[in-house]
Amino acid sequence: MENKKIYTDSGIEIKEIYTESDVSNIPPSGGGGAGSFPFTRGIQPDMYRGKLWTMRQYAGFSTAEESNKRYHYLLSQGVNGLSVAFDLPTQIGYDSDHPLAEGEVGKVGVAIDSIEDMQDLFSGIKLDDVSTSMTINATGFILLSLYVALAKQQGADLKNISGTIQNDILKEYAARGTYIYPPKPSMRIITDVFEWCSQEVPKWNTISISGYHIREAGSTAVQEIAFTLSNGKAYVEAALKKGLDINVFGKRLSFFFNAHNNLFEEVAKFRAARKMWAKMMKDMGATDQKAMMLRFHTQTGGCTLTAQQPLNNISRVTIQTLAAVLGGTQSLHTNGYDEAFSLPTEEAARIALRTQQIVAFESGAPDTADPLGGSYFIESLTNEVEEAAWKLIEKIDAMGGSVNAIEEGFIQNEIARSAYEYQRQIETKEKIIVGVNKFEEKEEKPIPSLKVDDSIRLIQIEKLKILRNSRDRAKVDQCLQEINDRASSGTNMMPAVIEAVENKVTLGEISDELRGVFGEYK
Repeated sequence: MENKKIYTDSGIEIKEIYTESDVSNIPPSGGGGAGSFPFTRGIQPDMYRGKLWTMRQYAGFSTAEESNKRYHYLLSQGVNGLSVAFDLPTQIGYDSDHPLAEGEVGKVGVAIDSIEDMQDLFSGIKLDDVSTSMTINATGFILLSLYVALAKQQGADLKNISGTIQNDILKEYAARGTYIYPPKPSMRIITDVFEWCSQEVPKWNTISISGYHIREAGSTAVQEIAFTLSNGKAYVEAALKKGLDINVFGKRLSFFFNAHNNLFEEVAKFRAARKMWAKMMKDMGATDQKAMMLRFHTQTGGCTLTAQQPLNNISRVTIQTLAAVLGGTQSLHTNGYDEAFSLPTEEAARIALRTQQIVAFESGAPDTADPLGGSYFIESLTNEVEEAAWKLIEKIDAMGGSVNAIEEGFIQNEIARSAYEYQRQIETKEKIIVGVNKFEEKEEKPIPSLKVDDSIRLIQIEKLKILRNSRDRAKVDQCLQEINDRASSGTNMMPAVIEAVENKVTLGEISDELRGVFGEYK
């Protein structure tokens, strides 16, 4: 009887047993230890012995006031970094009173139209005391400007405020769809942010290059790192073209990855990504070790959560948490078990945070750097993931890089093919999803879920009306003209956008002004 073949989700064949011979031809991870090039084993010599990863629970829904209550609750429960989710109108540059915002205000995140919403969102929270991550792309520069304006109002030293804006537009074209402007002007806005932040807010991570949404769209683990690192390379090349110093902006680049259920492939993926990025940055001219380090945030896999038997998702999230920690993440968000059908309730958010805390304080996983390093299986799998990812990157390079590969549809088609294959395997039961295509239950008890009321839009519309009546209209027009002039001339737009939000110009008004200059991507 022939042996059954077993493959990872990326199609890498898994052997029955791994021995010394499987790793004898793999070059040692370059200096060996954690904290040294190429950082396969981690970016800090002592990893979590010195400092645990940042426990950063992603939250935002309804109005700024409602989200603020959840932030205070999470901070009281031991979260040490905030992570803001924005609603769809905010993500694509529409104020809450825009006709296209109807039915979406406050639904998948918080509605932010103006500086007043930002004040409410962070009421009672000192911005120089917390690190804040904002999952925002096309309007990322506007949200950063609002954050900076609020920090100035609070009297914070801008040199000390820390956090991240996602600001990764390439994966929006490839996988997610919340873009506004065409790729080239979008890349220009991103390099404006790099340039301005390196001088004014040096502790701010100016981009979180995201594989998360590429994976959520159906890619494999190998595709996730290949496409993400290719996008990273495109951002670095754009910044170099602008004359920025790779050793300065390179230290402020961070990444955002997904963690799925195949524990060992996920750990191998994180290790391979660090090694590959270190080599890429060195090849592009980085000489400072810190500019070669791949630092990343992880979120557990949203698309792995099932609406069937949702309490099983707690086990899934636990496996994914372990994968992120064993793989050396710098910060982590764990999903609520109920997120397959609603925003997380307070109870689900608490269990998700407790999952991280149990891994941190009870599992022993953080006690040593790279605890799976040296395993014949992990070292061999890390090598195979890396080789497969380089092959994909070489194809993208041959097309002229990520921007061209996206414009030609190559990346989108590769993801679609993988998503189709994954679904086919579930339907034929080659892949078992517990509670979905095996071990199903006839009747399931309903579990409580969080619903956001449509009346939120009326609240936001009323706030906008009051805001527009209370501001200096001539000053607003002057601010918008300055943004237009800078956008047209190629001058850095950040100072003008910050001045505009300080003068109560709304997110939608700034986005529309730039639609007039750059056009919209269709």
